[in-house]
Amino acid sequence: MKKGLAVVATTWMSASLVLSACGSSTNDTNHSTNDTSTAADSNAKDAPPAKDVTLSLRHTQIKETSKVRLKILQDVVAKTVEENPGLKINLEGIDEVVNRDQKLKAEMAAGNPPDIFEVFGGADLNLYVKAGRMLDLTPMIEELGIKDKFASLDEFTIDGKVYGLPFGGYSEGIFYNKKMFADMGLSIPRTFDELLKLSDSIRAKGKTPFALAAKDAWVNGMLWNTVMERHVGIKGFEGLVSGAAKWTDPDFVAGFSDYYKLVDNDYFTKGALGLAYAEQGAKFLKGDAAMVFTGTWDVNRFTGDEAGDLNGKIGYFSFPSIEGGKGDQTSINASYSNGFGFSSSLSDDQKAMVKAFVRNFFNEEIQKRTLLEDKVLPSMKLSDLSGVDPLISEVLQVMSGASSSWKAFDAIVQPSVGADVGVGLQELIGKVKQPEAVAKEIQASQDKANAQK
Repeated sequence: MKKGLAVVATTWMSASLVLSACGSSTNDTNHSTNDTSTAADSNAKDAPPAKDVTLSLRHTQIKETSKVRLKILQDVVAKTVEENPGLKINLEGIDEVVNRDQKLKAEMAAGNPPDIFEVFGGADLNLYVKAGRMLDLTPMIEELGIKDKFASLDEFTIDGKVYGLPFGGYSEGIFYNKKMFADMGLSIPRTFDELLKLSDSIRAKGKTPFALAAKDAWVNGMLWNTVMERHVGIKGFEGLVSGAAKWTDPDFVAGFSDYYKLVDNDYFTKGALGLAYAEQGAKFLKGDAAMVFTGTWDVNRFTGDEAGDLNGKIGYFSFPSIEGGKGDQTSINASYSNGFGFSSSLSDDQKAMVKAFVRNFFNEEIQKRTLLEDKVLPSMKLSDLSGVDPLISEVLQVMSGASSSWKAFDAIVQPSVGADVGVGLQELIGKVKQPEAVAKEIQASQDKANAQK
């Protein structure tokens, strides 16, 4: 496990155990920690007033399930504007996939991105830094004294410089219906073969083993990513970019083949290719499916009103081991990939206001609100974990028990390759191509991307 993640997960778990007697009610979500460092407040008072400065801020919190996250962002913006007369921040909401795969890429190519924008670390960020579009935040966060307060800045650090700030962490694994498991006499599988037998039992009783909505290609990459990591290890993915490995190598083909077993055995939602992402969680919460492989960003939904009678009866476990695999069999996909980036073309006045925004957003009060209200794992180290939801505590326990963590494949391979992986997985799910054919097509994409480095 990455040192930062291991330390934070362990710290969270220790505090959760100590504070478990405090209860897990989320009724305290409006309470903020007021005993944070006074340095930020002092800096805010010393900051010069803005003079007719305007900033554009692009976010992707447009869905019903993101309304809490949007409210937190709006509160930070309102506070920053109130503290700086003359400052205006224009919020623009846009679909996450459209922003990442289309609009932001086009703006970066043209040299006119928003002033503040959501961005993924890793491969995406590397392209934008290489093009000179990203603001180096290193001096700013050092001056604010927050550089060492993040759990991990790895995915936003290039050549020792920080070009973005993660606003939350995540892990990906299997959420399951505890009531259904108990009623069917099922237990958490420890191996891939046990998972297949478990899925057969669920299907035999008229339920879908895994809820899946495959219309949005990125969704399919989550479970597949872990299956593939079990086979090839994270170094295997890195080898694709260097040319030391190929998608057509036996271990990679085996990863595609095991994923295809889940498809071919009809363990996924029928008609998944026609379902948008929101339907995946809906199928699970309605009791149509026993499990769903997704990220911890869905915890808010799984502990909210939509969960209904399932609220408090949902659990979380890491994907099981695969015999003979070369990856870390008890690892977990967990990282800090989603964050804010800032344009390198900002004026000095705009940079001063960006600093004010960063000060107001990246502090313990807002991070605690994010954890309690939005159920998103904080990207900064917290000293107070009271009021944590039981499902979040279970997630943290699984994370702390993982032997290592790794970032998603699309933070490693080039974006064009990641897009073709998405297409290939949809072809597998649609049963129109076999694993070997998909691997061959993706390798052709990899060869082309590597040649352009």
